[in-house]
Amino acid sequence: MELQGRRHRVLLPHVVNGIVYIRSYDHNIYALGARTGGLVWNYTTGNFVAFSPTVSHGIVYVGSNDHNVYALNAATGAMVWTYTAGDGVNSSPTVVN
Repeated sequence: MELQGRRHRVLLPHVVNGIVYIRSYDHNIYALGARTGGLVWNYTTGNFVAFSPTVSHGIVYVGSNDHNVYALNAATGAMVWTYTAGDGVNSSPTVVN
C-alpha cells in the first residue's frame, strides 16, 4: 500500500495482535496487517494527525489537528467516542490502567 500525500513520516507505529497502527498527514489513521501490509481499515479525521496512536484494550486512541481526540475500535476502525479539545491535539495519548 502506498500512502499518498506530501509528508508521510511514520512515528512509532504500534503493533498489536498482528495489526500495525499508524497515522498520516493525509488525515487518516491506518490499520495494516503486520504480515502482508494490506489495509485492514482506515479512519479519516478532520485534519492531519501529527503523532502516533496509542492502543490499549482493543481501542486505538489518537489526537488530530482538527481539535479532537478519537477512540476507535482496534478491530474495525469504528468510532467509539470523540472528545473536542480546545486546540489541535499535538501529542500521543497516554493510557493509564
